[in-house]
Amino acid sequence: MIADQAAGACRRSLHELSTAYSECPGTLRRSRQLGLSGWAFHVAGRAGALGPVTAQTVAAAIGFIAPDAVTEGWDAACAVSTPQQVATVAMAECCRWGVERLGEFTGVDRLVELASPVVRAADATAMPLFAAWRAMPRPDESAGAQAAVAVRLLSEHRSGAHLLAVRVAGLTPVEAILSGPEGPNGAVAAGWSPPWPPVGPLIRRRLWADQVTNRLAGQAFTVIDPAQRRELVTLLADALAHIQPTT
Repeated sequence: MIADQAAGACRRSLHELSTAYSECPGTLRRSRQLGLSGWAFHVAGRAGALGPVTAQTVAAAIGFIAPDAVTEGWDAACAVSTPQQVATVAMAECCRWGVERLGEFTGVDRLVELASPVVRAADATAMPLFAAWRAMPRPDESAGAQAAVAVRLLSEHRSGAHLLAVRVAGLTPVEAILSGPEGPNGAVAAGWSPPWPPVGPLIRRRLWADQVTNRLAGQAFTVIDPAQRRELVTLLADALAHIQPTT
């Protein structure tokens, strides 16, 4: 498996695993203990590693969330805590979630073994959120915690790569969302409001941006060999299946 393919193949697993952490009842309970809504905790927990920057800076770094929605969450968090403190709690919650949900996954040690060098090799140029999170101290070095943090970092790195690719393609963040699989529902969920531009002319540029995203994110996967890339993709899919309830 070539590096670009590996980056594209694990996109869904990384997104859903990262979402599972952020939407975990325990994570949301911890945010309430801080006096924050889940939204404020999400914004400040993700961007608080940048330090005491402005909401406008956070919106520019995140990219895909509407600036007004970012400002609402950031200002609410800053009113009761410091961004760095919220980010520290978010890192601890990520580790806690990893221990609870991934600690008993049979492939967790191998997942950490393969994902860790990819995280270390990832180029953080023009990806401030990834760089800031990768530099944060981790309160737990157990396998489950390491796996959760690696997933979170790889997800953040892909998000940064996608934002770069989207802008180079001449798309705005909201245009990229509208022309993607989530469409208007995804745009609304990210805080954007209609009227929407015509989507048809945007689709070709969005598809090109997706390819560039895989190329940028895939550069980090060159540190492991093709067989290991395939194995990592499989392990991430298996980890997602492990945390999902059976129906």
